[in-house]
Amino acid sequence: MFDQFARSWELAKASAEVLRSDKELLLFPLISGTATLVVLATFMIPVFALRIFDSGFGIGSALVGFAFYFCQYSVIIFFNCALVGAAMIRLDGGDPTLRDGLDVARSRLPAILGYAAIAATVGVLLQSLKSRDNFLVRLLGSGLGVAWTLATFLVVPVLVSRDIGPIDALKQSGALLKRTWGENAIGNVGIGAAFGLITFAAVAFGVLLTFVAAQASIALAVLVGVLCAGGVLLLGVYQAALTAIYSAVLYRYAQTHETPAAFKGGLLEVAFQPKA
Repeated sequence: MFDQFARSWELAKASAEVLRSDKELLLFPLISGTATLVVLATFMIPVFALRIFDSGFGIGSALVGFAFYFCQYSVIIFFNCALVGAAMIRLDGGDPTLRDGLDVARSRLPAILGYAAIAATVGVLLQSLKSRDNFLVRLLGSGLGVAWTLATFLVVPVLVSRDIGPIDALKQSGALLKRTWGENAIGNVGIGAAFGLITFAAVAFGVLLTFVAAQASIALAVLVGVLCAGGVLLLGVYQAALTAIYSAVLYRYAQTHETPAAFKGGLLEVAFQPKA
């Protein structure tokens, strides 16, 4: 287990080298995050006003949930495809712009919307399981959610790289997961765990710093709190970009077994060793 996290950290550092070489890649998750907040606000206002979920998770709430998930996933997947498309250009030695990434995503828009519909359906079903009173059913929903996340980790690179539909992309993502790293999806787990710890430390430090500032003045405490919250949000943006680049490199290596220059040193070869 320790070795897996150690390799994940090394891979994350290598991915960070790609990100440092092209900081413009951070714009994609930043725009995506802003757009998802707009979608969230658009749905939250009528949901609270009409009290749609007051009576539990029924047909009406399921339809609203599907519409929300579809809009959110459409935005997130679109900008993830744009980011991965730009990362692919960078890994090929190019110098992608924001427009290059957006052009890649626009060219795959029908497949993106199709995959968003599938993801929204799964999201509603998983949420219905997690909202049940039965602990075992909720546990099952959480387990299926983790399995879905792992199985779809490479869907975006597949959609970007190949002119296929969302169902075929899902099949290919699952096949690559099973054939190469399976449950040893060290990147997905490692990056999440590393940033989880970093974010926890940043939040704790921010709370402490805000408390200290409050001893001087409320205005200073508000300013410090806002700055710390902004720093935590930037960590989320960086994590999203790093994860997307990591998925692009994993897909490229799984398909060609060629390691990009930023990943020399055998780390990907170790990550993709067949299971005994």
